[in-house]
Amino acid sequence: MKTKLIFTILALSSTFIFAQKKVADKFFKNYAYVKASDLYQEAVKKGDSSAHVLTRLGDCFYNNSDSEKAATWYAMAIEKHDDVDPIYYYKYAQSLRSLGQYDDAVVYLEKFNEAQKDEDRIDGTDFTNVALYEKLKSTEGIYVDIINLPINTINSDFGAFEYDGTLYFASTSKKTKDELYAWNDQPFLDIYQSDISEGADGEDALNYTYPNYVKSDQINTKYHEASVAITNDGKTMYFTRDNVSKNRKLKADREGTSHLKIYKATLVDTTWQDVQELNFNDKVFSTGHPALSPDNKTLYFTSDREGGYGQSDIWKVAILGDDNYGFPVNLGAAVNTAGKEMFPFVDQDNNLYFSSDSYLNLGLLDIFKSDVLKGGTSVENIGAPFNSGLDDFAYNINTENGRGYFSSNREGGKGSDDIYSFEICAQMITGTVRDSRTVLPLAFASVQLIDETGKVVQEVMTGEDGFYSFKVSCNNTYNILGSKADYKDDLREVSTSLINGNEVTIDLNLIPLIIEDEIVINPIYFDFDKWDIRTDAAYELENIVGVMREHPNMKIKIESHTDSRGPDNYNLTLSDKRAKSTRDYILSREIDPSRIESAIGYGETQLVNDCANGVKCTKEQHQDNRRSKFIILENKQ
Repeated sequence: MKTKLIFTILALSSTFIFAQKKVADKFFKNYAYVKASDLYQEAVKKGDSSAHVLTRLGDCFYNNSDSEKAATWYAMAIEKHDDVDPIYYYKYAQSLRSLGQYDDAVVYLEKFNEAQKDEDRIDGTDFTNVALYEKLKSTEGIYVDIINLPINTINSDFGAFEYDGTLYFASTSKKTKDELYAWNDQPFLDIYQSDISEGADGEDALNYTYPNYVKSDQINTKYHEASVAITNDGKTMYFTRDNVSKNRKLKADREGTSHLKIYKATLVDTTWQDVQELNFNDKVFSTGHPALSPDNKTLYFTSDREGGYGQSDIWKVAILGDDNYGFPVNLGAAVNTAGKEMFPFVDQDNNLYFSSDSYLNLGLLDIFKSDVLKGGTSVENIGAPFNSGLDDFAYNINTENGRGYFSSNREGGKGSDDIYSFEICAQMITGTVRDSRTVLPLAFASVQLIDETGKVVQEVMTGEDGFYSFKVSCNNTYNILGSKADYKDDLREVSTSLINGNEVTIDLNLIPLIIEDEIVINPIYFDFDKWDIRTDAAYELENIVGVMREHPNMKIKIESHTDSRGPDNYNLTLSDKRAKSTRDYILSREIDPSRIESAIGYGETQLVNDCANGVKCTKEQHQDNRRSKFIILENKQ
């Protein structure tokens, strides 16, 4: 008899572990990570240390930005399971890095890299530098959508400049294999153009036509052309080219080096003609990367000419008209360093952007912003997502619409250099959390903003007015989860790409669980002639568990009722088994047995309508009688 009892207990324990794991999975799927983690931890206590449970526990805390607990569970999963998915090496490393444990993080980043030969998310990046890590974070208050342009190729594409619905950029896409540049074993660069159009209704991204050579038979040669700037009137284009002779032969200095020069072309009808070299070029140093001031009276450029501070500097020259230019002036130590400063751009507000391998730097070239043209001396690394651990350069922005481009050879691109478009755009999601019965605002309700990966990115608590608000990025999908003790959660999805204007209202209506003297949940369903707790029933019963935990002195009784169909005694017995099965599930969640006074099935003895034996009723009327009640007997505060 004792042996039989032991086996019965083990079987029940196994059943509850399995049930709890399935319920936990359902909560996890619905972003209820606190509830899911509670259930997963219960499963661990009862002997389930599977990779699924341990990694899900890690994910619950990881998605809620609790790095310490996430690291604990990921470490346990990795230690116990040799075949854990390699993604958890990366998540564990990320959690360690968040905790400042960089040496340990590197070990698991290397394991991840070794296991995922095709993954490039960490290759070549220094994860041990605290300053770099801090700079990898997005700039506070800036919301940016970034797209790798569909026109990028497997080689080099960079230096995008948009003018009047046309994108100009440098690319190697159409050169042949016998036209390779020795520096990087890639073809020489040419200037291309692609027409831009708005996406169709419901589409977020712009459309770009298949690129073709810039409309000119005078601009592109068999050598390098790149880096375009166009005047406000659209009639003059400045661009960079290798030093070539009039018959387009490459020219070099005494050491055999061909330097860059700036040229300009004039728009005649629809083609660029009359290409001329600017008079401040020289064959012994390079001059390139042209950019214009907002009033088109100053040309900024990069040069390694004498009088600079380092390997290459940012310079400026006055545009005097009639093909005349002033004397080149170095922008000085407020911008230039002993390293490389390149790719200048000046926005409509006279802010200077440029790339540099100096200053506080994430690695190689980073994009910086300076107020030097407005009399200031500040230089600021604009940070992620524009900057990465590799080269980030050729930044420009239209401050009127917040749209622009930059180039990068960061990991995850299509080629050695890619063009990225971006839109700096912030929208607001606001709303009021209410009691669904009274329609009154709910104070102290938690509202979470959850991104498409399932990560909680923001969380706020409502005030007396029940109001909440989130600042979010454009063209993204979020879930808004509202929760409060003694209420059912409300989960809503919102796509910011569908917002008309800058704000959308998403009100949340939380269903109260305590109504008068009952805890009220959705109907609990059982399989035919069964009293086992199904996953959907356990999901609902977790609301009972939550209320009883919130009110530790609450005592209840459980009633189970059936409709009139079927034999009376059968209904009475079946409902009693279901009532006690319901009680047992709640007790399995570590609720003190003394808090449940009784669990009794009443069969069809307490019908709520006239659907007694022999009375013809609808399915809905019979359903009203099939119910479980959780009656509050005591709730001392």
